[in-house]
Amino acid sequence: MKFPHWTAFAAASALYLGVAAPVFAQTASVPATSLPTGTAAVVNGVTIPQAQLDDAVRIAVQTTHQPDTPSLRQALKGQLVARELFRQNAEQAHYDAKPEVQQAMNAAKVSAETQLYLKDNVRPAPVTDSQVKARYDEIVASLGKEEYKPRVIAVTDVATAATVISELKAGKSFDVLAQQYSVAPSKMNGGQLPWVSFRTPVAEGKTNGLPLAVAQAITQLPVGGVTPESIPVGNARFIVKLDAKRPTQVPSFEQVKDTIRQQLQALALEQAAADFTAGLMKHATIQQ
Repeated sequence: MKFPHWTAFAAASALYLGVAAPVFAQTASVPATSLPTGTAAVVNGVTIPQAQLDDAVRIAVQTTHQPDTPSLRQALKGQLVARELFRQNAEQAHYDAKPEVQQAMNAAKVSAETQLYLKDNVRPAPVTDSQVKARYDEIVASLGKEEYKPRVIAVTDVATAATVISELKAGKSFDVLAQQYSVAPSKMNGGQLPWVSFRTPVAEGKTNGLPLAVAQAITQLPVGGVTPESIPVGNARFIVKLDAKRPTQVPSFEQVKDTIRQQLQALALEQAAADFTAGLMKHATIQQ
């Protein structure tokens, strides 16, 4: 099983698809063999570094699963040339002075500055091996003897819940109704949730993130069963189905230690960022 919680240049290139290669062919007056080392192309005296082309190829290969071929490189080089031509001509037409362009440039600058500042100043302590092992033991201890594969439909009002229950009783499939009515993130998967396990009787705070009443219903349903009525949880109503049940399968520590470490590092970074932000706010004058 998977433990709970383990679970663009290419886009820009599409804009120039079909025009990039011809543009490159028309403007590349300097033979590639005579270009300086590390240069992919020169457009009106502006150099396009080979590293930029290599990055574009790497992203294209990763996102489209195409092989790295000479034709792919030529096409991407043409796109880079086209983009540089667009930039040069936009600049000559003084588009760089337009307010919306200035606003976008300022936003990009602020974003880059902020990211670098946080990278240099928010540095959580490294996660230790003992912390990883302790978290693994904690997760294992929280598991019950059985694990469950549930589906849920979450709606926001009693009337919709009643409609879902009625359509289920009429024979409409659970996954279709989940896609139609559910407001939960799992709706696109027909309401399907990952395998989950709890010690029984289920206790508050030990439900692997599910509402207590939902977790309790999951453990009480037969395989294929659906809750006969919706379950109230705050302002929402849940309908639950149990797809499958099996003895809990616990992965070995070696299988999951890297995943647990990544999770703990992400949590440590989140906490360090929160603490750093609180410190800045303490010494700031803020009106809102």
